[in-house]
Amino acid sequence: MTLPYQSAHEEVHFINRAGWLRAAVLGANDGIVSVSSLIVGVAAADPGPGAILVAGMAGLAAGAMSMAAGEYVSVSSQSDIEHADILREKRALIDTPAEEEAELASIYESRGLSPATAALVARELTEKDALGAHVRDELGLTEVHSANPLQAAFASGLTFTGAAALPLVAAVLSPSDKIIPVVVITTLVCLAGLGTLGAYAGGAPKLRPTARVLFWGAAAMAITAGVGRIFGLNL
Repeated sequence: MTLPYQSAHEEVHFINRAGWLRAAVLGANDGIVSVSSLIVGVAAADPGPGAILVAGMAGLAAGAMSMAAGEYVSVSSQSDIEHADILREKRALIDTPAEEEAELASIYESRGLSPATAALVARELTEKDALGAHVRDELGLTEVHSANPLQAAFASGLTFTGAAALPLVAAVLSPSDKIIPVVVITTLVCLAGLGTLGAYAGGAPKLRPTARVLFWGAAAMAITAGVGRIFGLNL
């Protein structure tokens, strides 16, 4: 009976979260920034509250679908490239097995193994799982990093919707003459929370991600507010 592999010591790593966490943070950040910027820009043009809310709702619906579809298409393209490379490796292992084993040995040698040890490792890994060794060490693909279109689309679309609802709710609940400051403050608070939460989920320092999302969110709202003000004055 073969026992499952166990590490000599336990370590906490978060790299296995990279795929869905990237899509989730992207969706949430885009949801907050795009919808709040849209609301602020429209409000700066000084229309009625009804028009502002319609613009916010339309931005939420369109943005969620766009994010989900965009993530699915882009990650599917990445997945297609990965599968095509794996197929090429399969053919190469059938057509030129000796050359592929030598290529594997050269990879291990470039990482610091002696030529003899590199050749031995390449031989043993080839005998056990040649394709797996080439996919992992030549192409740099693992289950952790492999593309998952549906997971990325779902995470991005769902987090966009949830995050975009926050500035929209703030706009609905605020007095008609206070929509811009209320939405701006709500957005900055939400972005700070998003940066901190994303850093926590990834086990990374919190200050830099938080400052990063705050800066770009504030810049987006400032630019759209300026555009709305200009066009509002010209109407």
